[in-house]
Amino acid sequence: MTAYMEPNSPKVKLTPPFEWLHDHIQIIDQTCLPEELKLLKINDSESAVQAIKRLAIRGAPALGAFGALAVVVGLDEAKSANREDAEARLSELRVLIGDARPTAVNLRWAVDRVINFGLKSAGGVAEIRESILAEAHRVASEDMDACAAIGLFGAELLNGLEKIGTHCNAGRLATAGIGTALAPFYTRKKAGKPISAFAAETRPLLQGARLTAWELQEAGINVTVVPDGAMASIILSNHLDAFIVGADRIASNGDSANKIGTVSHALAAKEAGIPFYVAAPTSTIDFSIETGTEIEIEQRSPTEVHAVNGQRSTPPGVSALNPAFDVTPSRLITAIITEVGVLLPPYKDSITDAIKLAGKQK
Repeated sequence: MTAYMEPNSPKVKLTPPFEWLHDHIQIIDQTCLPEELKLLKINDSESAVQAIKRLAIRGAPALGAFGALAVVVGLDEAKSANREDAEARLSELRVLIGDARPTAVNLRWAVDRVINFGLKSAGGVAEIRESILAEAHRVASEDMDACAAIGLFGAELLNGLEKIGTHCNAGRLATAGIGTALAPFYTRKKAGKPISAFAAETRPLLQGARLTAWELQEAGINVTVVPDGAMASIILSNHLDAFIVGADRIASNGDSANKIGTVSHALAAKEAGIPFYVAAPTSTIDFSIETGTEIEIEQRSPTEVHAVNGQRSTPPGVSALNPAFDVTPSRLITAIITEVGVLLPPYKDSITDAIKLAGKQK
């Protein structure tokens, strides 16, 4: 179930969340799902940044791969006359695109990676562009492989377990492949193994109710949507066998940032005695920070709290807080599923080993 498509790739059944088409990026506008499958053409840096900020494209791994391609779009837009101008433009794009969303580490990681790779190339503007585009395709290709591996490792962990909870959307819409947290669902489905998803609806834009439910239903996987506020009760009633989520940034001690509401599910899982798994590629691990307290949490517009479908539901003058993410302490996480294996506590040690192993494989 391949999602990402490079130029001249064989046609796939499912529309990829992003796709490089000669000189621009085509994305699914995920804010329109499931009512409409709307495709957007991204051919300038401003539209790329706005797509990121308003969640038309989202999910940490997908943001990384999309951001890498957006660097090429931004470079083309500038029509640099020489290498010096191109290097100046790349410095601008490093900030403009790399900082478009602060919590998801993959975006900054991928933008820095492709720009640094391009700057090492010899020659002029055309050579820099060619190098960056090739590296951007490698970022996406590596993520496809990582998703497949996470699916295999995760499916093995879930062996014998059928009713699995999840939060937000960490599937094919959030990555270049079959997903992170949803990858084991696809893998078990392909193997003919029974599995059912219980998807928390997820603020701020109902990513679970709209996106996870849409893609799992399209794949023929049984999915039930649960209100965010009801999920803890569902867990404590022994209705679920396990819980699995993705991550936007993982600290070196295993603390994991994910969509707001995740930590309440982790606390309930701990109380209920069921495993709580985090699934993410090693590119989501930020080894430069010690704990989750160092993760910058994106604050979104209070309007998303005040209004529903454009209609205000709170009294005038009332304040609102709207954090986009929370951090689940590593002590609540049973295991972290990566493309190089399943990481167990103590995470400081297993994460160190995983980073080394991932580096050797690339």
